[in-house]
Amino acid sequence: MTGDALRYASVSQVESPDSLVAHFGPERPLVLDSGVALSPFQIAYQTYGTLNAARSNAVLVCHALTGDQHAANVHPVTGKPGWWSTMIGPGRPIDTDRYFVVCSNVIGGCLGSTGPSSVNPATGQLWALAFPLVTIRDMVRAQAMLMDYLGIGTLFCVAGGSMGGMQVLEWAASYPERVYTAMPIATAAIHSAQNIAFGEVGRQAIMADPDWRGGRYLEAGVRPAQGLAVARMGAHITYLSESALHRKFGRRLQDRAAPTFTFDADFQVESYLRHQGEAFVERFDANSYLYVTRAMDYFDLAGSHGGVLANAFRGSKTRFCVASFSSDWLFPTSDSRAVVHALNAAGASVSFVEIQSDKGHDAFLLDEPELTATTGGFLRAAARMRGI
Repeated sequence: MTGDALRYASVSQVESPDSLVAHFGPERPLVLDSGVALSPFQIAYQTYGTLNAARSNAVLVCHALTGDQHAANVHPVTGKPGWWSTMIGPGRPIDTDRYFVVCSNVIGGCLGSTGPSSVNPATGQLWALAFPLVTIRDMVRAQAMLMDYLGIGTLFCVAGGSMGGMQVLEWAASYPERVYTAMPIATAAIHSAQNIAFGEVGRQAIMADPDWRGGRYLEAGVRPAQGLAVARMGAHITYLSESALHRKFGRRLQDRAAPTFTFDADFQVESYLRHQGEAFVERFDANSYLYVTRAMDYFDLAGSHGGVLANAFRGSKTRFCVASFSSDWLFPTSDSRAVVHALNAAGASVSFVEIQSDKGHDAFLLDEPELTATTGGFLRAAARMRGI
């Protein structure tokens, strides 16, 4: 697609996405942590596989910051494979021949679930910054309502990485009786000061763009493309590791034999980041970026349970598989160990693996044989116990 066609496709996905949609009317408001009752609202979602007669084989996959419901199908805007096609599908760890998989776009997102680019029914205008701030717990509440809508009482597994992993932990804490197994990957139970700082830089880059227009850019027919691209470039660096950057790019020049002595993208790594920023702008809404990064900032699972993380899992019968990556400096292994220690203190069933990888935080999205073996083995063993 051309840039204009991509932008049109992206905007068209807000109210009428190329996926399933669950509508919730005034009689079923979503009560947010801010105290606002959001109503009406909708959740866009995809499903893969078949729900069995006992409704015992459902797996909820939670997406990361800039993901969406298109986890294992061709993306309707970009035409690229789903973001977790390495994990979901026939014969994959989350085996669609065995499990019924659901993935929904989070509340506050921009691919069909109600968010700042949706129409506010009270005014007939786009919500923009009038949309209430949301939290990870709000996202999970909305997902729980979606599960009720689908007639799924208990989830065989809730799985996800990064912000998706935060949702997994919140599910296990808020709805322990509904989660048989949980797989939080490359995540943390609290957003660190460093990560809050990275998010703030990205938000300020967006809001400094003259085309942001105080959040009302869509009504003006423009987008803060430069600001959002810079936000994505900065964030993308945190998803990689120094060794991965060196292996992929080093100091190699981009399509030239010598430096230009200008501020053009002389180095391959510069060209790569610019491409990442430009591509991101075509598929993601700037205001949604503000909202979902803020939701991560507010996440503090221990803070919601008297300051003691173990209290979040006390008495839980959920079986956990926690995974981290050795080169992930955005959500380092120490964050996962803190979760494991809390689970042990709470007497929960937990297995843990630190996977050796030089791919950084993004390793959970890539082909990592040890992640495939670990998660696949964990789920197969749990499925036998569950009788699936």
